[in-house]
Amino acid sequence: MDEPILFQTISMERVWGGRRLENLAGKVLPPGVPIGELWEVVDRKDAQSIVSGGALKGVSLHELWTSHRTAVFGEAYSSSTAPRFPLLVKLLDACEKLSVQVHPPVNKAAKLGGEPKTEAWYFLDSLPGASIYAGLKKGVTREAFEVLLESGNVESALHQVPVATGESIFIPSGRLHAIGEGNVIIEVQQNSDTTYRVFDWNRVGLDGLPRALHIKESMDSIDFEDFEPRVESASEGLIANCPFFHIEKARISEPADLRPSGRFVLAVVVEGTVTCLNQKMERGQFFLIPASVDQGCVIPIGESASLLVCTLPT
Repeated sequence: MDEPILFQTISMERVWGGRRLENLAGKVLPPGVPIGELWEVVDRKDAQSIVSGGALKGVSLHELWTSHRTAVFGEAYSSSTAPRFPLLVKLLDACEKLSVQVHPPVNKAAKLGGEPKTEAWYFLDSLPGASIYAGLKKGVTREAFEVLLESGNVESALHQVPVATGESIFIPSGRLHAIGEGNVIIEVQQNSDTTYRVFDWNRVGLDGLPRALHIKESMDSIDFEDFEPRVESASEGLIANCPFFHIEKARISEPADLRPSGRFVLAVVVEGTVTCLNQKMERGQFFLIPASVDQGCVIPIGESASLLVCTLPT
């Protein structure tokens, strides 16, 4: 292999979505509908990333993971028992607030009939005044939350945090959260599509009906000792490190091989423009550098560029 791997994006219509993602290079949205998510890297039965060009054009991510794992991802993962590529990576456009929601923890997901999901958000483009909700205000108990839920005043229990372009936050399973309007976010998460909505601002869905809530599952999943987590600054460095993924922000001013030794890397440009193995990549574009490439050099066009660099733990 002597080229980066790029995938076709999958557009997801969402009631809270918008059209800002079509302002990013290479993103083409279906006309006339609110698009909330672009699934950039996904290996699921109901959604599959397909290589968009080069020698592997038309090959699915699932086939790369099951039949070309060592060459693409590295010898370190050859004995992995994961049946599918373990990550799901998205771009989100929150034109309106998302629901107040939670993802089930590992020790409760199976019993609740879902999949655990821990994720990390990087704020690629946040409008002035944008914010998110993450965790509970200090002192809010389960009992107090239930009372507020009954009265429709859930927002008063939530920890609201202003955010700015370039910041990030880690969202472990069990953390109550909602993305506020005005945010375009890069989301790296476990390969899961389980979300429990506990409150949805009394909004109706695309079908004109109130969206389903999952009160029991949410209450069983929420960590009621998770108070006022921090948003991290915009400087380069560690974004997230957990048993499911490792993410760093790297600023480069000269040619750099971003891969850990003998392993792949999944990268997305967040500032500036780069070339990788003679292919130009602009802000918001994702690419995978295979483990077997001799030199996975990423070269900034201009003085410098910044990328999010993601890989799997070994």
